[in-house]
Amino acid sequence: MRHADKEMIPAALLRGMMALVLVTLALTAYASLTGRVPSGQPEISAVLREKTLILQGGGAQAVTVLSADGTVLLDLPHGGFVTVVQNALETQRHRHNIDPLLPVRLVSYANGRLTLEDPQTGWSVELYGFGSDNKASFERLLDN
Repeated sequence: MRHADKEMIPAALLRGMMALVLVTLALTAYASLTGRVPSGQPEISAVLREKTLILQGGGAQAVTVLSADGTVLLDLPHGGFVTVVQNALETQRHRHNIDPLLPVRLVSYANGRLTLEDPQTGWSVELYGFGSDNKASFERLLDN
């Protein structure tokens, strides 16, 4: 068991990891202190279409999509990506002690962005970033 006494992570690797952390901290502090404008955000664009929806979970896979007036738009026993987004929304609302059945906004922008926005918590998800099939599932909700 003489090998158990040796360090498992090489010292050079540890120094490199520490350097990465310090450089990241320095860059972040510099950007914050100089007031640098964030550059990794989507461009502001005009709203093309908007719909108010209620996403109601029904277990691990099921989701029901309701209009703002409570009319059932979709009842999906296996909601796929819609269920994933609904679960994320429900988690955010649980953290803020907010009713999970309050409406959200589904917004399509002129630059191609499609977002689901929660005005209660400030949470939003850029749906176009998850692939065309997943984006299409929410685009169909705009057409209903």
